[in-house]
Amino acid sequence: MNENRTDIIRKRYDRISGIFDLMDRMIKKEWRTELLNGVDGEVLEVGVGTGANLSYYPAHTAGVTGIDFSPGMLRYAKPKAIRAPFPVTLLEMDAQHMTFPDDSFDYVIATCVFCSVPDPVAGLLEIRRVCKPGGKVLLLEHMRSEQPFAGLLMDVLNPITVRLWGANINRRTLQNIEKAGFIIEENVSLMGSIMRRLVLKPNKRAN
Repeated sequence: MNENRTDIIRKRYDRISGIFDLMDRMIKKEWRTELLNGVDGEVLEVGVGTGANLSYYPAHTAGVTGIDFSPGMLRYAKPKAIRAPFPVTLLEMDAQHMTFPDDSFDYVIATCVFCSVPDPVAGLLEIRRVCKPGGKVLLLEHMRSEQPFAGLLMDVLNPITVRLWGANINRRTLQNIEKAGFIIEENVSLMGSIMRRLVLKPNKRAN
């Protein structure tokens, strides 16, 4: 069942890949800069999309491995990867089923990804698995508003956004993060309770 859902969402992102850079402008430049400013070591970006983050990594970054389940999105990321001042490896891969060994990366990055992963807890568990014990997970994520009326409105509109481009606007991402066994070190509100910048530490002792 999850494979069918994943395939449906993948096709929706393939369909909008040509205009995704315009849609992705909802993420402000300063948010990307603040998120990625201190990144170093072995870096994995989950849901790299069209590569919008690549120009915001520090120039001294050792290298970035970017994965996405949409070949259409990766096609638009390739020119940005070539222009990056550090090595970039792009791979077609599902965040729910990564092929990397355990404890592979110092940093794992994702920006507005877990609104689209069919099983977000499964994807977060995979991130926890591939992140080194002393590593960090950095997220920019939009999620269901904590304001009652706004949250209800997002619930009503969610079927439309999922059908149009595959994104859920009412995910309870903070709860999913806790279910996946992360320790939240920073939780910064960027747009009320809808958009947050998060710094997570993988709790390797969690089940």
